[in-house]
Amino acid sequence: MVNHPEYTLLRFLKTALQTHSRFLSGTLTRAEAPIYVIGNPSADLDSIISAVVYAYFANNSDRHHVPLINLPTVPSGPELRRLRPEFVKALWLSTHPPARDEQPWEETPESAGSILHDHFLTVADFNAHLQASGQDTEGHRVSADAVLVDWNALPISTQKGKGSLDGLPTVDFNVIGCIDHHQDDGFLSPGMDLQVIEKSGSCASLVTQTLNERESAEAKILLRAAEEQITSLAMIPILIDTANLTATDKVTQFDLRAVDVLTSKLIKQTTDRDKLYAQVLEAKQNSLDLLTVDEILDRDYKEWTETSPRQPDTPLTIGFCSMVKSIPWVVRKAGSPQSFLDAVCDFAAKRALDIAVVMTAFSSADDRFHRELFVCALDEGLAVDAVMNFVERSGARLGLQEWTSLDDEWKDRSRVIRDTLNNDDPPLKWRHIWTQSDLTKSRKQVAPMMRRAVTDREIESGLDR
Repeated sequence: MVNHPEYTLLRFLKTALQTHSRFLSGTLTRAEAPIYVIGNPSADLDSIISAVVYAYFANNSDRHHVPLINLPTVPSGPELRRLRPEFVKALWLSTHPPARDEQPWEETPESAGSILHDHFLTVADFNAHLQASGQDTEGHRVSADAVLVDWNALPISTQKGKGSLDGLPTVDFNVIGCIDHHQDDGFLSPGMDLQVIEKSGSCASLVTQTLNERESAEAKILLRAAEEQITSLAMIPILIDTANLTATDKVTQFDLRAVDVLTSKLIKQTTDRDKLYAQVLEAKQNSLDLLTVDEILDRDYKEWTETSPRQPDTPLTIGFCSMVKSIPWVVRKAGSPQSFLDAVCDFAAKRALDIAVVMTAFSSADDRFHRELFVCALDEGLAVDAVMNFVERSGARLGLQEWTSLDDEWKDRSRVIRDTLNNDDPPLKWRHIWTQSDLTKSRKQVAPMMRRAVTDREIESGLDR
């Protein structure tokens, strides 16, 4: 194994970047080529850390693993720090106090930006490296193996288990493993050795359990001896995604076992789990403050393309934007309800969406948790039928209720927001905003409902008969 107790997180990441550079320079044989560990396109905390943790422990001497942050337009460095401050907070907490011979760093744009630039690889970086080496043309394609974490299907599929990423059209990835907690999209090759798709609050929980169960005896000894850095890093997304293991609708046996395993590996036994959770949660809740409305919509974004049996030659593209602030908060950020609506329309138009969905999950001033749902159809016909089918089939299950502001500062303007977001004037063909009273249903559950609303044959009538 490459790793050993003295092989710190930052040293591993630096070595991974060096391996990536050697791979693109052509100095590695096919047997020595790295395996890229790729998280999903939302590049959220769970996705990034799951990729880092899996890559760290799966690093064999003959096949190095390189974590790849799935951001096609964001290079590592200060811009990554601005867009993902909660990840920077998690990384800072996990690397402080610094290991022997490592310099401390701060969460400032300069210091954190330098750390991110020197230790992480994004899809944008990968593409820039290809351009610099002249390998970004269609005539020169790069083939690489990959493991997917926190998702299970590449967006551009050429055949089962093979495809490419948005932002890397000339790189052909052969997926040889997957660990995920989302709905199986049927992309993976049958008989793949590493294929773990289970319901859990956090993908990092599945990564932890998989590593603990599947690795060799040597690796298990290594996992027990792992220093505080990687162990505390692995625990953070589990705590964040399960509200410190208090979200009973999300916590599974995998999450509980993973926290037990990780806690037992903390050599010093001094990590305060509650403080770890509180500090990263605060960073996440404040993570949208420095972003534009377009960046907020794009920050935790996923999309799918589905086909209706009614018109199999006319696929619909569905985009889901998730955020940790309320609709009034982002309306205030935009300047007015109409400006927010215009921003959603522009966002959808740039991505050629047929259906756009905005989901919010936030806590009000009295610390009560809430969800809101805003759904738009941008084209007549199939798109409108699909969203009407979704409302008919899933409205009661989600507890959709007439929306009103839960933000005291905007209660007197609830009607203005509601009327603006509910009217069916161009360019949208249909739209509506609700309060979602079933708080257990996140995008993980709502997105499959919308996708089935497109693919179910009942869409022809728009009703669930």
